[in-house]
Amino acid sequence: MEVQARDLSYREINDFIRNSGKESVIKGCLGQRFIGAGMAEVSITVEGIPGNALGAYLNGADITVYGNAQDATGDTMNDGRIVVHGNIGDAAGYAMRGGSIYVKGDAGYRAGIHMKAYRDKIPVMVIGGRTGSFLGEYQAGGIIIVLGLDIKGRKIVGNFPCTGMHGGKMYLRSDCRDIKFPPQADAKPATPSDLAEIDGYIAEFCDLFGVDKSLVLDSPFTVVTPDSKNPYKQLYVPN
Repeated sequence: MEVQARDLSYREINDFIRNSGKESVIKGCLGQRFIGAGMAEVSITVEGIPGNALGAYLNGADITVYGNAQDATGDTMNDGRIVVHGNIGDAAGYAMRGGSIYVKGDAGYRAGIHMKAYRDKIPVMVIGGRTGSFLGEYQAGGIIIVLGLDIKGRKIVGNFPCTGMHGGKMYLRSDCRDIKFPPQADAKPATPSDLAEIDGYIAEFCDLFGVDKSLVLDSPFTVVTPDSKNPYKQLYVPN
């Protein structure tokens, strides 16, 4: 089922989704927040630009956006998938603890902030373009992949990536010679075994957005992990 959402509130849109069965199409979306929040076992297609907290607390639903998305996409999502055929705003995947987010374009500031993992739940975020500053701030688990496609000479990530990072992994499609990482983060060239770990995620990204996988892999990658069990020591304890 489909609905024209231009004049609807987010509550009306979510009620429509709940009453539409397994699949729904939201046309003319114009900044409504909280679309799909907390939902499971449904497929949602959004045409237009959803507002903040798209898929917040998502619990297994599949959301595809044909356009950009605003801040806090996938906030605290637990399971499911969000696919954005455009760019996303700040704080994507905030406290994300499961599921996956795939973005064709760029992400704003603080993508992956407080991302975490628990037992067999490994959240994954793949950004096709670049990200703003504070990527992976306080990351405690999960996997962040930034591919730097079509960024036209700009740095793949802004300032202060991995600040407070104490878990998880980050993969950047770059040699990262122009990136300054904090002392508690260990950045090194990705090995074939490192790349094997993310091969499936890259393949899914390429399938979703029609990208040649061989071109994506024809580049150096940097893998970043925390190098200390006490990442805050250097911030708060005098030498």
